[in-house]
Amino acid sequence: MKIAVNTRLLLANRLDGIAWFAVETLKRMCLNNPNCEFHFFFDRKFDKQFLFADNVIPHVLFPQARHPFLYYWWFEFSVTVQLKKIKPDLFLSPDGFLSLRTATPSLPVIHDINFQHFPEDFDFLSGNYYNYFFPKFAEKAKRIATVSEFSKKDIVEHYNIDPTKIDVVYNGINENYRVLQKEEKEKVRAKFSNGAPYFIFVSTLIPRKNVVRLLKAYGEFQRAGGEEMFIMVGNKKWWTSDMEKALQSVPEIDKVIFTGYIDQKDLYALVGSATAMTFVPYFEGFGIPIIEAMQAGTAVITANASATAEVAQDAARLVDPYDVTAISKAMLELSNSEELRNEMIGKGLKRAIHFSWDKSADLLWDSIQKCIH
Repeated sequence: MKIAVNTRLLLANRLDGIAWFAVETLKRMCLNNPNCEFHFFFDRKFDKQFLFADNVIPHVLFPQARHPFLYYWWFEFSVTVQLKKIKPDLFLSPDGFLSLRTATPSLPVIHDINFQHFPEDFDFLSGNYYNYFFPKFAEKAKRIATVSEFSKKDIVEHYNIDPTKIDVVYNGINENYRVLQKEEKEKVRAKFSNGAPYFIFVSTLIPRKNVVRLLKAYGEFQRAGGEEMFIMVGNKKWWTSDMEKALQSVPEIDKVIFTGYIDQKDLYALVGSATAMTFVPYFEGFGIPIIEAMQAGTAVITANASATAEVAQDAARLVDPYDVTAISKAMLELSNSEELRNEMIGKGLKRAIHFSWDKSADLLWDSIQKCIH
């Protein structure tokens, strides 16, 4: 069997949630299926760490696809030509993009369709590209994989797709997230927050992650006497004037720390040493930071909307993502009550057991088999 894969998002030290999904599932599928030939399509010079096994054959296709015009060229021409040469049994696309010109059976992983609901969060060309092409990708696909029941329902309703064509493949958790001992936490806090307790946010800083309201809530938390610092881990991909205004409104602005993209070992330690993970996006297809924090023994505050409520269930403080005061109140409650934190930690550890990258890889492989057979 021969499988071609869109791996353009596999960039060393620049992996986001979708790219981690690709890395963790592809690594396992390549190693577990040595008789299958995997052809990885990169759009630039690749890092050898992403060649997970001897059965992976890399291809670099021109041009670098990081703009709607270049998306179109890369998928409709470069990918199509390469698929004709290779003649694979399937084209797998972990970021959901497909070639409409190929006859190769295709399986996109459509993590969510947030652009359908919040086009204002995208620049004009990107928003129009996504909203024009993704319905076509969904229609063309032999099958579709997505990461939550919420996203499955959303795709069915907005793209009029038969639900039996869609497989839910939940995200997993990196096994390096673990419960830290008190001494370990103290060392982490000494390194990153001058020894002070802190809340943590982990994600690319983009509008739908609700950064504006999160910063406003943290400002309210401070004004109500809260002492935790706030560490925000992630690249300022689309830092807006509203985000900057919200940041400047925080009374003790020096207590907000932006780390940018950090080493994975530091990330595991930071998450495991936090008072709570504060991840309250107003739209999300899954929410990997939720389950990573749970496995690390860290309490979670997340949104009662979209997929985050499905993922967290009763193991997190669920809040209205549009209610700044509700977010602030949850931060205060977890800051002030060790009993509540311990209750959330216990529930979170039990919830985290339901997710693993081994399960994710097996579910995606099952979806691949349904496409081919």
